[in-house]
Amino acid sequence: MHEAVRKEAIASVTEDGDAEYSEQRGAPRLRLLIRAAKLVSSQGEYLCVVRDASEGGVSVRLFHPLPADDALTLELQNGDRYPLVRVWEEDGKAGFQFENPADLERIVESPSRFAKRAVRVNVSLPCVVRFGDREVYAMLCNLSQQGGRITTSERLSLVQRIRIEADGFPEVAAKVRWRRGETYGLSFENNLQFEELARIAFDLQQNQKS
Repeated sequence: MHEAVRKEAIASVTEDGDAEYSEQRGAPRLRLLIRAAKLVSSQGEYLCVVRDASEGGVSVRLFHPLPADDALTLELQNGDRYPLVRVWEEDGKAGFQFENPADLERIVESPSRFAKRAVRVNVSLPCVVRFGDREVYAMLCNLSQQGGRITTSERLSLVQRIRIEADGFPEVAAKVRWRRGETYGLSFENNLQFEELARIAFDLQQNQKS
């Protein structure tokens, strides 16, 4: 995760909003649990940083406003999901109660069969894939800081270097890492910053709804 995001999240944990939230929940707090995650709703998926947690709920760092009046579920890097009840939201932060008591130890340890699994956002957008003097059209989806997937009828080679261009997404250089039929897994040559990806994903989903 981008270091600036981590430092900002750590610095903001002790602000007054969290103190009030802690009193409301009445549960022991685990402070400084700085972890990438996403909030999932019927309107889209939104990256966030879990700042601290208890068996009763969490507070998170946001990078844009959340959709109003919509049920949200917290999804951690290991795929665990926790339905939430919104308690407060202000100035890039929000506090939630879990609908059901959570296993705090599991949240902290976040066991997973995937090593260093990155948080992914399920957005899809048309893109142009360039390699050599050729360009082909594809669909870009399943984005993370480190890469994504494309679907195209064009045959690409493993470890082939390509460039991706799409509206609302920065031009990136990538390498083909795996292939399943017409779907290809990509790794970006330069990782996106977490906050950058969060804002890109939000804007893309807002544009797709309009």
